[in-house]
Amino acid sequence: MTKQELFDKFVELMGRFADIRAVTALRDGFIMTTPFTICGSVFLLLANLPIPGYAEFMAGIFGKDWTIPLNAVAGGTFSVLAVIAVLAITYKYVEAEGCDAIMASILALTTFIIVLPPFAATKDGVIVNDVIPKAWAGSNGVITAILVSFFVSAVFCYCEKNHIGIKMPDAVPGGVAKAFEALVPGMVLFTTAAIVYGVCHFALGTTFPELIFKIIQTPLQGLSDSVVGGTVIVSLQSILFWAGIHGPNVVGGVVNPLLIANSLDNQALIDAGQQLAGNPAAKIFTCQINDVFVKSGGCGLTMGFLIASWLSAKSDQMKSITKLATVPGLFNINEPIIFGLPIVFNPYLLFPFIFVPLFAFFITYAAIAIGFMPPFSAVQVPWTTPPVIAGLLLDGWQGAVIQIINLAMATAVYFPFVRAQDKKMLEEEQEAA
Repeated sequence: MTKQELFDKFVELMGRFADIRAVTALRDGFIMTTPFTICGSVFLLLANLPIPGYAEFMAGIFGKDWTIPLNAVAGGTFSVLAVIAVLAITYKYVEAEGCDAIMASILALTTFIIVLPPFAATKDGVIVNDVIPKAWAGSNGVITAILVSFFVSAVFCYCEKNHIGIKMPDAVPGGVAKAFEALVPGMVLFTTAAIVYGVCHFALGTTFPELIFKIIQTPLQGLSDSVVGGTVIVSLQSILFWAGIHGPNVVGGVVNPLLIANSLDNQALIDAGQQLAGNPAAKIFTCQINDVFVKSGGCGLTMGFLIASWLSAKSDQMKSITKLATVPGLFNINEPIIFGLPIVFNPYLLFPFIFVPLFAFFITYAAIAIGFMPPFSAVQVPWTTPPVIAGLLLDGWQGAVIQIINLAMATAVYFPFVRAQDKKMLEEEQEAA
């Protein structure tokens, strides 16, 4: 088998993977969590703006506890991320199957709550019973939420498609009939959840979310936070996009829950009164690195391509596509250049499109590892925030400096490849003339 055939097989395999119902539901479900995480980030950012004297100024106006209402919003979004995810993923899965997505989502939420620990511990170690613990309703329960969503979706769709349920007469209103049809899958799901809870409690002395966190989520988060894991994630995004598959969506659907959980773990350290800079417990590779530093201007860090093109382009084709793509690129939308130039299946740009994001990842990871800037908390900025401004909002002047360094690196690496592409286009134009 030749290298090209092997690559084609890989692309075909990833295309099939992207079409798997569970993968698309996971991707689309976590996209639905975006408004909550972004809104929570805005309030968290307002409570922690990296401006000298800001906290003292606000405390002088609103009192020393001025951040409490802002942190309440953050707690009501980030701290229930798993709850939001279990609803969203189930909804997207069941909706795509053509079944009753609302009822399935409610059943999934209830099933998830059943397997949660029914208690929480205070800072003094006092156990409070009959509560929903935010520790497991948030980032620590994300993998459990995903598993519950998939299980509930499969059972509910099977029951509905095979007409397994209590059928009511035609005269009964539709809403009432649907409620009774959900009794059978509800009993199956709740019974299963009760059995799982009982086995974990009596036989293992733990709870299902704690077990999943220990044996699955912790190792996966550790892998995602490593240089090797980050290299694989960043590379796959670019390789798939170059091959015509939306890499950030495919890869993000799998890894975004882990990267978000990494950032929420860092936020938990801050909430516990710890510093992130120099803290060995802090995670380095978070969703902010991938979204803001690795993908400035879009996947492939194509803002560097646009700058290089503005500096060197001579062909009318390159000039026109650069003018067209620059404004969207400032807001991290690079489809005009991905499909308009195109970069997809373009051999001239394969190397920089893959390696520029990798170099940006290494630079950003190293900047955090050596202490130039601290790891990121739960604060996020909208993905359309322009480069440099995004870094400034996230991590002060250090974040802006690293973004500028990444853009300079991207421009330098793209430059010879842009010139080669531009030369080819210019020759084609001259021949046509």
